[in-house]
Amino acid sequence: MFTPMILRESRTSTTFSDQLLENAKSLGCSPPSTALGDIDPGTWDKIKNHPCFSEEAHHYFARMHVAVAPACNIQCNYCNRKYDCANESRPGVASEKLTPDQAVRKVIAVANEVPQLSVLGIAGPGDACYDWKKTRATFERVAREIPDIRLCISTNGLSLPDHVDELAEMNVDHVTITINMVDPRVGVKIYPWIYYGQRRHTGIDAARILHERQMLGLEMLAERGILTKVNSVMIPGVNDEHLIEVNKVVKGRGALLHNVMPLISNRVHGTYYGLTGQRGPEAFELQALQDRLEGTKLMRHCRQCRADAIGLLGDDRGHEFTLAEIPDGITYDASKRQAYRQLVARERGDHLVAKNEAIRTVMSVEYGGSLLIAVATKGGGRINEHFGHAKEFHVYTVSRRGIKLAGRRRVEQYCLGGWGEDATLDHIVNALEGIDILLCVKIGDYPRKQLTQAGLRATEAYGHDYIESALGALYAAEFGIEPPVKTATA
Repeated sequence: MFTPMILRESRTSTTFSDQLLENAKSLGCSPPSTALGDIDPGTWDKIKNHPCFSEEAHHYFARMHVAVAPACNIQCNYCNRKYDCANESRPGVASEKLTPDQAVRKVIAVANEVPQLSVLGIAGPGDACYDWKKTRATFERVAREIPDIRLCISTNGLSLPDHVDELAEMNVDHVTITINMVDPRVGVKIYPWIYYGQRRHTGIDAARILHERQMLGLEMLAERGILTKVNSVMIPGVNDEHLIEVNKVVKGRGALLHNVMPLISNRVHGTYYGLTGQRGPEAFELQALQDRLEGTKLMRHCRQCRADAIGLLGDDRGHEFTLAEIPDGITYDASKRQAYRQLVARERGDHLVAKNEAIRTVMSVEYGGSLLIAVATKGGGRINEHFGHAKEFHVYTVSRRGIKLAGRRRVEQYCLGGWGEDATLDHIVNALEGIDILLCVKIGDYPRKQLTQAGLRATEAYGHDYIESALGALYAAEFGIEPPVKTATA
């Protein structure tokens, strides 16, 4: 059911739609200077509704992945492509493999029920460019049914150069390449083998070919104006220090964004790294590396999505749309998506004003340090999640330099069936190590006390405010000044 969560006041004026769209033109659709640096209007127009390319957009828009490409041409030490797995949330995992026709049915069903949907991506479970016939057929059929949806792919890059021109012809204007090394000597520790030129390659030869093909594909995309995000998996002791060089190289070859992700390593996943005990990075290690890459455009809101993910980032609804639940002959109804976009236009304009005011507030503080603040949110750019219901916390660095999303901390949900578990709370306290203050819409007395004993303050004072407005007001209060504007509670 369509239940807009971002606007709480009544909208009954007959001219409301026109006002929303005008507001969006004047405020919400101008390139921000704080999220990705100064962006030219053409680029901003492409990414403004893409939740994976725009941190601001991920508060409002959803993506969908269709698992139509199971075949893959490389083996990564961190990957095990599991099908029919509902209990794991990581790349390469899917519950249903789809044919292109099944994918179209599913996309139509989701578009009818998830009005936030703006992007359709193919991210496996194998490789979208290697399993190209299925990828192309899916995109062509979806584009005929829902012409305004943006199309994107995620690829390891080995087969990418073979299909860049076709991607451009199909108006695929967002591509993500996973690039974990630019030195084959590092690559041999990550990739046991690749399949290229009708045969399998191993060792340094495999890593060299993969590197050369990735660089060629990245350059070809940049030449054609296709926006590229590079994903890199941070593997402690393998490529963590090397990712600084990766960042320099991909930036120099035209990547718009660099997304450094933590290795997900668990023995039960059955991956080589999981079975051999290779650890993933701690949250502070990941943030420290990302901070060393300042001056480049970084993505810090990635959720490392499944190959069949559906919904807003951090709120996967894939289990609601199994093929068995989707009727044959379903037709697309654009009305809900159109209505949602009208609603969100006003909200984004208001949010942008509030965000800019908050930044002015923190920068007006004459003497102030840096705060690391965790926020419980379920979307819309507001503090609107109960502490006990949160499965992750957004983490912001607030200082006189401004407000910056530093990343997120995954946690186990504390409240299940109305009760909290002490072991889960211990895990949350550990996950929030280094956090100064936690903002949520509600928190019980017991978890608040436990957080306080751990040196972490929790407050409900800014419930339902815009995140940045609350951060600005809180920072001003911490350092003894009166904020020039009130926090937004529209």
